[in-house]
Amino acid sequence: MPINPREPGAAFEAFWREPHYCTLTTPRPDGTPHVVAVGATYDPETGLARVITRKTSRKVHNILAAGPSGARVALCQIDKGRWATLEGVATVRTDPSAIAEAVRRYEERYQRKTQPNPARVAIEIALTSAMGRVG
Repeated sequence: MPINPREPGAAFEAFWREPHYCTLTTPRPDGTPHVVAVGATYDPETGLARVITRKTSRKVHNILAAGPSGARVALCQIDKGRWATLEGVATVRTDPSAIAEAVRRYEERYQRKTQPNPARVAIEIALTSAMGRVG
């Protein structure tokens, strides 16, 4: 069932506040999917999901290879029979304020401090759709 990522409903939004890890699927340059475990955050108000990572990671390489308009990606989390997927266009942010915001949200969701990392970037996903079964 489709869900509006800007107005997801209370149960969907609450599920994304629980500290579950996720999978991020990005397209490789040859079009095949690359799936990797990540910590992620979701902000319905801005319509963004965020992932912090190293600028040398394969997921960053895949997003950058898609060009300046970004890459179509899927972010999914599962907890037993509950699941939720967010889809959208990912871009890589290198500006310190975007990285700091992504780190702040990550630390809040997962209740853990990150270590400083000069190679850190933020992946921002401008959400276009969502689906799931959270109840």
